[in-house]
Amino acid sequence: MTQSPGSPLPPPKERRRLREVCSLTQAQVAARVGVSRETVRAWESGRTTPRGGRREAYARLLTLLAERARERTEAQEAALELEMTGPQGAAEGAQPVVTAIATMDGPATVATEDAARADAPAPAPEPRPERPLTPAQAFDALYAFCAPALVRQTYLLSGRRELARESVERAFQLAWQRWPEVACDRDPAGWVRATAYDFVLSPWHRFRPRYRHPEPPPSDASDRALLEVLLKLPPPQRRTLLLYDGVGLDLPETAAEAEATTPATAKRLLHARAAVAARLPGLSDPTELHHRLAELAATERLRAARPATVRDGSERRARFWTRAAIAFTVALIGTTALTLRTAPTQYEPPVPPGETVLGVPPRVAPGPLSERERELRTKLREEMPGGPERVLPQGW
Repeated sequence: MTQSPGSPLPPPKERRRLREVCSLTQAQVAARVGVSRETVRAWESGRTTPRGGRREAYARLLTLLAERARERTEAQEAALELEMTGPQGAAEGAQPVVTAIATMDGPATVATEDAARADAPAPAPEPRPERPLTPAQAFDALYAFCAPALVRQTYLLSGRRELARESVERAFQLAWQRWPEVACDRDPAGWVRATAYDFVLSPWHRFRPRYRHPEPPPSDASDRALLEVLLKLPPPQRRTLLLYDGVGLDLPETAAEAEATTPATAKRLLHARAAVAARLPGLSDPTELHHRLAELAATERLRAARPATVRDGSERRARFWTRAAIAFTVALIGTTALTLRTAPTQYEPPVPPGETVLGVPPRVAPGPLSERERELRTKLREEMPGGPERVLPQGW
């Protein structure tokens, strides 16, 4: 993406360095430029580039930060040079240096000014090593930062207060179970937000008895009309509209979080805006729509659970599913062992069913023999059992 020659911008790494040198946070830079904190993060990472008026404001701010960083560097170098020249040189030029540093750093240089007046260099304070946060502390900080706003966002997506709180809790419980992965993610807040949006927009909630009946709408007529319009939008359009006009993400970031292409996301956004403007003509301006979404989310008093409660619930859920998996595995092993114990060791062919033999005379009931039958019996008994002779019945 080419940059306009009228407002050149430094590379992304230099933008971040200038902000950190001047001890500014991304939220402070975003407030001065008039964008969201996620947008400033995207500018500093090089994923997006500002355009139009935002580019001009961002360029002016970076120029001011570069001047302040240069002045601070020169002042520090001058102070170091005066300190190396000794107390006499320090006494002669300490006042302007201390004044320059004080204008940038504030009250932190009072001790240096007092030391310069006493014709003695100020001892440099020893940096205190910062203790790293534990996983639980880092999770609590992320939860305290994201959960309140995320509950209001999920309420706009579903129109249900209890489902909104449940979605946020489930998203953070999953984040705690996968904390090594979430902690190393470039945007942990975006990871949790995407998980909460996926859960609250799941179509399976309609089959749950507790969510079959709608909840009471907002009391204000304008808020009720806006919420009805939002809930009538298809879920992909509703999610895109909330991310772009509600949260304030850029179009590429919205597309990445919605797992869609940028042209498809732009079409969803246009269709959603057109649907809202058709029902509520006063919200055709994106700025006014952003304010109305924020007001609608702020009218509902939605409170998220405490971080410790969410972590405990996540651990209980993990223990439950672990025990269930162990029990299922044990049952499967027992069933397999029983089958092997009772199964036959060799193959035994089944007995075939009986068949009817043709040509055999039917059985007759036993009774006295006739004279002819007795003669035949005597003859058969006198003949040898084997031999070439063939006995034929008389008369054949």
